[in-house]
Amino acid sequence: MARPLAGPQTLLRTLNGRAILETLARRGPLTRNELVTETGLSRTAVTQVLRMLESASAVAPAGVDRETRGPAAGRVALHPQLGLAAAVHVDGHAAHVVLVDPTGAVRAEHHAAFPVRGDRVEHIVDLVTACRRVVAGPLELVVVGIPGIVSADGGIRDDQGPDGGAFKNALSERLACPVRVENDVNLAALAELTAGTGADLASFALLLLDDGLGAGIVIDGILHRGFSGVAGEVMYLPQTPLPVGAPVLGDDVVRDLALGNGRDPELTIDQHLESAAAGDPAAIAMATEMGRRLTLVAGSIALVLDPEAFILSGSAAHPAMLDAVADYAEQLAPQLPLRFVVSSFGPEAPLVGAAGEAASALRATVFSRLLPRSDRSGR
Repeated sequence: MARPLAGPQTLLRTLNGRAILETLARRGPLTRNELVTETGLSRTAVTQVLRMLESASAVAPAGVDRETRGPAAGRVALHPQLGLAAAVHVDGHAAHVVLVDPTGAVRAEHHAAFPVRGDRVEHIVDLVTACRRVVAGPLELVVVGIPGIVSADGGIRDDQGPDGGAFKNALSERLACPVRVENDVNLAALAELTAGTGADLASFALLLLDDGLGAGIVIDGILHRGFSGVAGEVMYLPQTPLPVGAPVLGDDVVRDLALGNGRDPELTIDQHLESAAAGDPAAIAMATEMGRRLTLVAGSIALVLDPEAFILSGSAAHPAMLDAVADYAEQLAPQLPLRFVVSSFGPEAPLVGAAGEAASALRATVFSRLLPRSDRSGR
């Protein structure tokens, strides 16, 4: 007769505890019976793990279920003081900060343009500090979405060159907690993968048009960053008749297109697209050219990766751009069918992705310190 495996009890508690914490984060307050149903654990296992989590102040009573037939049952929820994480989206003009709790709920929010000649680290610290005045709790970690190439160690390479991790290290020192830096378009793709248009797609490429054009690539449900973080830098994909190394789309390109079509080069991409939607012939010509370039970028990606669909985000999801992309894609369809869908989150997609990653990392951080504490208390 085979003997049952005697694995370490700490591992079992870790797996069961993580399952319960993730379930409470996803579903909110639940009774023990509901946790049994949601996690597949036995009632005994749920009771034992809840006792451990309660002693570590990880969960707390959350009222009584009076809707279900039978005796009233108490609900439990994640403890409201478990901690906080900051999600930050940085673009060329401003920083947007939200504080999230382990459930992913936004507890505070601040947004402000960068001051002229101001330090962006200090600006972000000021916004985080303003958020922390609104809600109490320890700040455990920060996730920052930022334009540019981000290496695995958090170093940034942008128009000013590589920073060697200076931004990440300075922000971590000022906020006294770990900081994770991620490319903003990659975070937008993670938002779509987790809770947006991409949730039902096995693979996709998100194309986000803002100051520039970037792609977030998901293959078989996994974000592909590339060996050095360069994956998705599609703004420089060669296109005839553009010279190699010339940007395909972005603010500088649109200024040139505006000058060539007799429009104000100081207008934003969206302002030109609004004029195109209103029927302005010069703006329509600009939108047509932008749509052509964007579609050719998608075609280049399709020939290499063959994603199920392309998710358009930022200015790429403007109705005038969608029309231009659809028209040019129809011309290519006999040789290269391309499927385009619209982002679920629009320009907020990078911040949504940062908040989701921050909440997930916060749950992992909180739980990692619960088990050792409970082991010590039980000895």
